[in-house]
Amino acid sequence: MRLGLALGYWGRGPSADHVPLAQEAERLGYDSVWTAESWGSDAFTPLTWIAAQTSTIKLGTAVAQMAARSPTTTAMHALTLDHLSGGRMMLGLGLSGPQVVEGWYGRPFPRSPLTATREYVDVVRQVLRRQGPVVAEGRFHSHPYRGEDGTGLGKALKSITHPLRPDLPVLLGAEGPKNVAQTTRIADGWLPLYWSPTRPDVYGPALEQLPPGFLVAPMARVQVCDDLAEGLLPVKTMLGFYIGGMGHASRNFHADLMARMGYEEEARRIQQLFLEGRREEAVLAVPDAFADEISLVGPRERIAERLELWRKGPVTDLLALSPDRRSLRVLAELNA
Repeated sequence: MRLGLALGYWGRGPSADHVPLAQEAERLGYDSVWTAESWGSDAFTPLTWIAAQTSTIKLGTAVAQMAARSPTTTAMHALTLDHLSGGRMMLGLGLSGPQVVEGWYGRPFPRSPLTATREYVDVVRQVLRRQGPVVAEGRFHSHPYRGEDGTGLGKALKSITHPLRPDLPVLLGAEGPKNVAQTTRIADGWLPLYWSPTRPDVYGPALEQLPPGFLVAPMARVQVCDDLAEGLLPVKTMLGFYIGGMGHASRNFHADLMARMGYEEEARRIQQLFLEGRREEAVLAVPDAFADEISLVGPRERIAERLELWRKGPVTDLLALSPDRRSLRVLAELNA
């Protein structure tokens, strides 16, 4: 099982520690470093900054939001950074949810998310393979554009720049069983948001027969500490925000996943508290058991024991959300 460093997205502003953490991860033999985006900082610019100050560690987006860019624009970002980094780029994509897509990007959330994702990935693949001009007649993505509000003058084009790698890895963030199943068919890897090594059945039967070389790369909080409750608090804070605030009360993919993992009553309670403005109570309502099973927190010996569960399943890459160099070092030593 390879290790990656997940840096997420910026909060109020950039973290001065991201580049040093990435450099330390590279020194420790971590395979990859990943950035993200929500509705603030973008995923590609910080990754480019990190690429310029590292030399071997792979560079991934986990995830770049599809609604933020047309698929050809996303492919341009990926092939450009792949060239600049000497072939280290991995493109992780995610659809996000209705609140972000319609509220932030000002675009309609697709009524058929599976179709929209499939069309998006197809266009990205066409750009990267550069076997001919990009041509797509999809429900959500058409190249050239042939909508009634267009001029009809669009021309099918092929990338001027020759991609460094036509097989640049494309990974998808997916939560529902149907989405996960499609991911195993059209992508090179899967980026689970919450992964429980004791509940692989939650994600559907597609994980039982994965294609050769397929990546399963979940993110998990990793923190070496003596006080388990204190170490789990950042996990609960994240869960409270995602389950309570990252989606509408009637449509929240994160809350739905928590429910499928056996915590339906708790998920709905967290949503209710968060939407009522009782955010601290929402965080405290996150069960310690749930926060614990999707993370690696506690003393070194406890993490070592629980790490074995992650190794036994389909996980190929563990992307560590880790706040300090000591935790990164200990995880590298335990995984050696």
